[in-house]
This record gives sequence, structure tokens and C-alpha cells, in this order.
Amino acid sequence: MTKKLLFVCLGNICRSPTAQAVMQHKAAASGLALEVASAGTAASHKGQGPDPRSIRVASPFGYSFKGFHAKPVKSTDFASFDIILAMDRQNLHDLQQRCPAEHQHKLCLFMSHHPAFAQWPDVPDPYYGGNKGFDLVLQLIEEGCDHLLAHLKRTAA
Repeated sequence: MTKKLLFVCLGNICRSPTAQAVMQHKAAASGLALEVASAGTAASHKGQGPDPRSIRVASPFGYSFKGFHAKPVKSTDFASFDIILAMDRQNLHDLQQRCPAEHQHKLCLFMSHHPAFAQWPDVPDPYYGGNKGFDLVLQLIEEGCDHLLAHLKRTAA
């Protein structure tokens, strides 16, 4: 059975689409069947493509953002997805407020799968920072996706 993952940040133009692109790439390379999507807790960027700085940083590594457009989390997402990964604690809180009780177990912090979770519980929002913020976000997401993928492989067996 194909697991369905939803990565969530605030506007769905920086962190969550980067996580979607990275996880799609890594899952395909590993042969693990995953359905991966992303969304935002706010609809302020609805319909926009990913931030060009995210694309610029991630594309040289083979990550594709083709066809990605920002969309808000829908109430149906809580039932549709198996795992919903918030990119930071504020977005996790917002998801917890909206998520029906029977689906709360699907919510988690993305960084909870990263070995540096104690030091980095959140993937920092790079939107208002400089270019270095996008490099750090990609690094954290790549490492987090590696560990999440390993966890999914172990639990699928």
C-alpha cells in the first residue's frame, strides 16, 4: 500500500514544496512507493509557484518543482493523508487546532525524524532572510527526508 505524505508550512512556497520535491526524488531513487504533496496553513500565496530561491538552491541537486503551486490545507487532507508533517511548531499547532480528533495521530513535526531534533525542532522559514537561509533549509530537509525514508522502509517491512 502506498503511503501518502503531506508536508505543511505557512504559505506553501518555500519549505513544504522543497520537502515535497526532495522526498519525491529520494523515494523514487530508493524504489519506495510514496505519494507526496505539500500545502500551507495560510492561503496567502494560493496558486503561486514555489519561491525562486528554493528552486535555485534545490534544482542543481536534481529536485524538480514542476507543476507545484501553493495551496492551503483542506479539511479533507486530514483523512486523505497517512502522515502530515509540519515544518515548524507553529504550523503543527495550527494543524492540531483544525484536525479532527480521529486524525490527530497523523500529525507530527518533520524535524522529529532528524537526528538534530533537540537542536533544530523547526525548519526555519527562509522567506524573509537571505540566500543562506535557503541553503540551510535544503540541508535540513535532505537529512530529514533521509531519516524519514529509512523509518518508512523499516515500518513497511
